[in-house]
Amino acid sequence: MGTWGAGNFDSDTAADHLGDLAARLVAEVTEAMAGDPVELEPDEYWGVTVPCNLELLLLLDRQGWVGVTLPPAGVIRSWQETFLAVWERTIDGLEPDEAYKDERRKVLNATFERLADASETAASAVVE
Repeated sequence: MGTWGAGNFDSDTAADHLGDLAARLVAEVTEAMAGDPVELEPDEYWGVTVPCNLELLLLLDRQGWVGVTLPPAGVIRSWQETFLAVWERTIDGLEPDEAYKDERRKVLNATFERLADASETAASAVVE
């Protein structure tokens, strides 16, 4: 059936659109992680927007709409390792306040972990 409800995301077309949107977010992160690590530094575009993309993926996933597919948890944790290694190696060059640095590190780690956990939950639901 092409439409299963009156909601904005209750149709095959909407699910396809949502899947395309989620796939673009994942593709951007994948490309950033495979690119020049300099681009992941905390004051560079991908250093700011990769966590934004992850947060957006998590928000979309939490809606429970059909069409959102998260990357495997192992991929997300690999991204976390890569991203945080660059962050740790370069953050002090920006001379941040120690409290900010500690809080930002927690936020970044939590963002990756929440998305990895959501991916594991989704994967286990498919298996059951």
